[in-house]
Amino acid sequence: MDGKFYLVREDVLPEAVRKTLDAKELLDSGEAQSIAEATQKVDLSRSAYYKYKDTVFPFHTTVKEKIISLFFHLEDRSGTLSQLLRTVADTGCNVLTIHQTIPLRGKANVTLSLNTSGIYCEVTDLLAKLRKLEFVDKVEILGTGA
Repeated sequence: MDGKFYLVREDVLPEAVRKTLDAKELLDSGEAQSIAEATQKVDLSRSAYYKYKDTVFPFHTTVKEKIISLFFHLEDRSGTLSQLLRTVADTGCNVLTIHQTIPLRGKANVTLSLNTSGIYCEVTDLLAKLRKLEFVDKVEILGTGA
């Protein structure tokens, strides 16, 4: 695919684009058996579906089978890195690299590079799990790549 790519919040997308994504989700989940059925369920013309189907993708599919780099700001407590890595492993991701700074004022920065090809959930769900860990102050996606 040629051209530029953008990450855009769902609420600013045109209705036809949102409905195309909904139709694709119905097809992927098996809730619709055909494009005609999926477009009918979401009240979208088939021509609009065909116009957008190869140009819009949910965020989780763009990072699937790729490497993502995550930045963490953590409390410096015994076992925090181990818990963080266990949470990542429990989602099916493979840790490729770990970089941890020396803790200052009870906080440490950690950068993880993860292979997400085996992930059992969406990347957004992984981020939510990581943010819920009591010792995690901050999680950010630094980048994605092949």
